[in-house]
Amino acid sequence: MIQENLLALQVVVPLVAAPFCLLLRNGSLAWLVALVGSWAALAISIALLFQVREVGYFSYDMGAWAPPWGIEYRVDIANAFVLVIVAALGAIILPYAKRSVATELSPSQQSPFYTSFMLCLSGLLGVAITGDAFNLFVFLEISSLSSYVLIAMGHDRRALTASFQYLILGTIGATFIVIGIGLMYMATGTLNMADLAVRLDAVGNNRTVVVAFGFIAIGASLKLALFPLHYWLPNAYAYAPSAVTAFLAATATKVSIYILLRFLFSIFGLDTAADFLHIDRLLFPLSIIGIVVASTVAIFQSDSKRLLAYSSVAQVGYMVLGISFLSVTGLSAAIVHLFNHAVTKGGLFLLLGCVFLRVGSVKIDDMAGLAKRMPYTCMGLVIGGLSLIGVPLTAGFVSKWVLVRAALDEGYWIIALIVLGASVLAVIYVWRIVEAVYLRSAPPETPGQEITEAPASMLIPAWFLIATSIYFGIDTSLTLSVAEEAARQLLGVAP
Repeated sequence: MIQENLLALQVVVPLVAAPFCLLLRNGSLAWLVALVGSWAALAISIALLFQVREVGYFSYDMGAWAPPWGIEYRVDIANAFVLVIVAALGAIILPYAKRSVATELSPSQQSPFYTSFMLCLSGLLGVAITGDAFNLFVFLEISSLSSYVLIAMGHDRRALTASFQYLILGTIGATFIVIGIGLMYMATGTLNMADLAVRLDAVGNNRTVVVAFGFIAIGASLKLALFPLHYWLPNAYAYAPSAVTAFLAATATKVSIYILLRFLFSIFGLDTAADFLHIDRLLFPLSIIGIVVASTVAIFQSDSKRLLAYSSVAQVGYMVLGISFLSVTGLSAAIVHLFNHAVTKGGLFLLLGCVFLRVGSVKIDDMAGLAKRMPYTCMGLVIGGLSLIGVPLTAGFVSKWVLVRAALDEGYWIIALIVLGASVLAVIYVWRIVEAVYLRSAPPETPGQEITEAPASMLIPAWFLIATSIYFGIDTSLTLSVAEEAARQLLGVAP
């Protein structure tokens, strides 16, 4: 019975946990409920991934209403992979959050925090699993509204401004998406994604379809922070609570990338995207400019969270660049980088949360000489930084290697050189942190306020993600095979 309802339970479990977190009105009990809910969601997502690799895809009719009239949850290899990424990061971050949240938030804020966290998790999982276009918009808004609340809980008053900026731009992006969905409904009379693909093919490439895709592409680009629509991201990451920054950086933009993939390839189709919409002409230059500009801006940041935030804008550029090739190899690079960047950047932001716990700041100057006092934290920052650069034996190298292969397959050797050159920029901004913690002299400690290593409850989750980025840089049999399988399925290319 449970096996038959796994698709529904994937969203229902964290969604039901959310109000219990609020009703308990106790931070520790709310954390426990959220922890159980997140780990249950992870177990379900892993089960779905293994099942879908055996059968290809399967669906669930909500309320026993047959699609396209009813809402359908539909899982294939692409969104099963995204479900695992989102659920895994939520499950890993929550053990870390107990100490981090207790330090950064007041007791009265902790129960609402876990409520918002579980709503955000539920919304992101819902976006990935639903087979209904309007239902996708609803889940996107659930995750977005809870994200605004989570960001606003930051200790710095500038978190309120960052949350407001995100709210305005996020609302514009969501509005564009729902307008595009409405135009597609006007053209086809359906909201079911599989049915939309069939009916759009029959309708042909008329003006309504083109405008609909334009609205959806712009809305998704705002959500995923594609340059130059990234204005909301640096402040949101810099001023949100540490656990929130790690969670959003590892999941929110990845789910938005999935939205773009789903509409571009599963609904509109490769032929329409390439021959009629010429989407590569839009995404290709924006991704290249975003990689170079965001990496350059990151070099000049004085706050390490803002530095990594601009790095995330550049990493989004790598993913979109892979999509713009409209090839199996390029799309494989984009999909595998969803995972690789999630674990690397999630680990780095968790480690910066450890720094904030002990130092009270993540400004680079305030981290001077920190390696002697927090050796494990600083070592993790170095290893995570190597993955961002793309050093061999790290997950980041795998992503960039496949992306360079995709560029060379298309004859774009200049683009391959740009990707490699951007790694040099990553060396510079990563080195700024390494130089501060290892080569600068530490300021004298105030008696009674000696800086020590972060507690194990925070270090273990952070190091788990860093170790994962190393493991999947060495053994790519799972991540690359799943990414290639998902790319072929999205493009409709036989193995």
